[in-house]
Amino acid sequence: MRALITGCSTGIGRATAIELTKRGYEVVATARKPETLDDLDVAQRLRLDVDDDASVADCVAEAGPVEVLVNNAGFEVAGPIERVPIDEVKRMFETNVFGALRMIQAVLPSMREQGGGTIVNVSSVAGRAVGPLASTYAASKWALEALSEGLHIEMRHFNIWTYLIEPGVIETNFETSIRRYGVDDTPYDELQRQWDESFDRLGRQSAPGPELVAATIAEAIESDGTRRRWPVGDDAALICGARDSMDDTAFEASMRETLQFHW
Repeated sequence: MRALITGCSTGIGRATAIELTKRGYEVVATARKPETLDDLDVAQRLRLDVDDDASVADCVAEAGPVEVLVNNAGFEVAGPIERVPIDEVKRMFETNVFGALRMIQAVLPSMREQGGGTIVNVSSVAGRAVGPLASTYAASKWALEALSEGLHIEMRHFNIWTYLIEPGVIETNFETSIRRYGVDDTPYDELQRQWDESFDRLGRQSAPGPELVAATIAEAIESDGTRRRWPVGDDAALICGARDSMDDTAFEASMRETLQFHW
């Protein structure tokens, strides 16, 4: 089985390329800078910029028909809604949402022709519940979740299955590369301080590595299709479970109490 994975230079994408290769998949690993893939032992390594139509078309043509697409490429722009730059938010949506959409549109024709396939979209626990200072990132993940729900309904007829992976805090370089705006000055510097303390209570200091997400992606691909959403990590399981079992008011109250957050 041939699997194309976006964003393989580091973190979850790289771990997924390794995990699927171990399981016998022919992995097509991709990244904007293909030299970052030189040490990956996979079937094929290709340049891919999911923000660019031509790059997507060239990559998919060179990869050939695939049975699995893992949409992993993404980044976060964070900050209070009042101050986050709209142009930066647009750039994030270009990758996190439209990049995934480009890839989906590029592979669906061949998947339909070959009688089936699997699309895995790497979302986030932020795609289920929104905290402060990350609303714009969460919005991109909520959009990805909506696309995935619609895709499931449209493509099940063609034996094409869609899965959402919803990691909580994962030990990668993702957090260190977050582009933060508007939290260095009052009043939001105090909100950032409080939220950092609350976030630590979710287990940020003992977060699992990307290998756990990679294993979950593989498990989803090899599942029977009955489960669409796959939270990853104890924090994600806690938050998603609470989100599913409570109304909005009860959920917010529960999270404030659990996180000892009083803003």
